[in-house]
Amino acid sequence: MFALDFFLRRMAQGLVIIVLVAMLIFTLLRVVPGDPVRTMLGPMASAEVAEQTAQKMGLRDPIPVQFAKYVGQVVTGDFGRSFVRSAQGASTGGSRGGATFDASNRAPVMGLILTAVPYSLLLAGLALGISLLISLPIGIAAGLKSGKWPDRLALYLSSIFVSLPNIWLALVLIFLVSVKGGLLPAIGYQNWTYAILPAFVLAIELSPVFIRSASVAVSSNMLEPYVAAGQIRGLSRARMILVHVLRNAMIPLLNVLGIQAIGLLLGSLFVIEYAFNYPGVGLLMINAVFQRDFPVIQAIAILACTLLVLVNILVDFAATNIDRRLQY
Repeated sequence: MFALDFFLRRMAQGLVIIVLVAMLIFTLLRVVPGDPVRTMLGPMASAEVAEQTAQKMGLRDPIPVQFAKYVGQVVTGDFGRSFVRSAQGASTGGSRGGATFDASNRAPVMGLILTAVPYSLLLAGLALGISLLISLPIGIAAGLKSGKWPDRLALYLSSIFVSLPNIWLALVLIFLVSVKGGLLPAIGYQNWTYAILPAFVLAIELSPVFIRSASVAVSSNMLEPYVAAGQIRGLSRARMILVHVLRNAMIPLLNVLGIQAIGLLLGSLFVIEYAFNYPGVGLLMINAVFQRDFPVIQAIAILACTLLVLVNILVDFAATNIDRRLQY
């Protein structure tokens, strides 16, 4: 009963957030300067043809009318077709000259996204895994030895990691590891090894927050009265740490993990994919922004928001199962 009530309430809240984000993105894309029709038809198309195409596609309708039509399509699972990519996947923006826009010759947006999603999932999964392997041992050791050398080491490493801009680090690693060393491939994608270098860049960016969160969570729990009480009752220090301290420290760590997953999807993943020319959702999104490919931008924004809402709900549900005193 608790789980059903929790999910129904949070899903209702999440639906409101998704609709508001979709409305905001949809409106902003249509009020910024520039005309996507020119991107589709090219500069040689006449004003008459451009206007005819815009009218045919409904781009001259009031924004609320356009949004209502779009929502009607989305609820059926139809996110439209790309403005610039052909059904074969190549970019065809501006190639039609005097002809109007032919939707049947454009790639379905969902097909483009589903093709790119596995690459982004591989990259994000590797980045989170590498980051946790780096940060959790360092953070837990720092929390258990607060004020001693493990704590200072964690502080120094976090300071170094957070000072490294991801684009700069990406370029340095491409030059040193790939170009000079020949140890790992860097640009594009042929197999999973192409994801290692960009994943490492993302992991370095994520690690400082995980290190600090683990350190603070563990050290604060070590000061709680239940630790001393457990040892008085005969529990060993190792058992207290493994069974009780780390379990309670998981709550803030889960929240941070959810927040960092959101940050990874919204920011760094897109930037790093573009830097490494990695064929994930981030590269698809950035190219769509440059090409003013409205349907692709809208679909990725809505799906990313939906995923982020679901991640937050699952993280909060896991936290409430660890500690039922929490209320969300």
